[in-house]
Amino acid sequence: MSLGLDQTQLDRYSRHIILDHVGPAGQAALLNSSVLVVGAGGLGSPIVQYLAAAGVGRLGIVDDDRVERSNLQRQVVHGESDIGRLKVESAAEFVAELNPDVTVETHDLRVAPDNAMELIDGYDVVVDATDNFRTRFLLNDACVLTETPLSHGAVYRFEGQVTTFEREEGSPCYRCLFPEAPPEGAVPDCATAGVLGVVPGLIGTIQATEVIKLLIEYGETLDGRLWNVDAAGMDVETVPLRRNPDCPVCGDDPAVTAIEDVKYADRCRAPSE
Repeated sequence: MSLGLDQTQLDRYSRHIILDHVGPAGQAALLNSSVLVVGAGGLGSPIVQYLAAAGVGRLGIVDDDRVERSNLQRQVVHGESDIGRLKVESAAEFVAELNPDVTVETHDLRVAPDNAMELIDGYDVVVDATDNFRTRFLLNDACVLTETPLSHGAVYRFEGQVTTFEREEGSPCYRCLFPEAPPEGAVPDCATAGVLGVVPGLIGTIQATEVIKLLIEYGETLDGRLWNVDAAGMDVETVPLRRNPDCPVCGDDPAVTAIEDVKYADRCRAPSE
């Protein structure tokens, strides 16, 4: 049973198709799915790579940055010849060469309250591959309001974390994990603190794995769990997460019913009751 897969696709995805829990139906589901990846840098690069290779039919890529030489140590969809180019253009070209089955929609912009809902609309899953708390809170709120699953990842020096917010009943959200952002400057970015180049690859690959499991509806995701790794000692820890009934976004009596309810500044606080 090929479920509409042509001979080239049967060959390309053969290692998926022979898996009992993927098979032709799972591969067809991937080809008919859509994922929005916000960020085409260290995390976004492996996410885009593996989702494209897996045959996710429609990939949206959001980023307003251009490729710099210092990116190349970890942002592996870009190369020396891409320096100065928009990251979304470089990433889209990479995908086109890797897998012609994938349609790429590029968004050369920064996610903001006036475009977040429109960006997310029509995608099955959103992936947070960003590097700032403002965008993380904004994506979280938009995904809660639209009931869109969200994959979150973050890196710091030798460390990384991943979780998935499925948006099922009882599922926590990013604000349940972090009610507010840390004070400005408390967590330096990789330009200041540095990051081991392979760590974003490790975390981004886990995020891509989570997305594929969601799309083929197999396995258990990290919904309700925060997966942490310290690559220096290869120490792995999984911490349980619970929905906060008082969460201003996903709680029992949410204060946030629209993106406009929140000023995404001052540590991204939501309005009080």
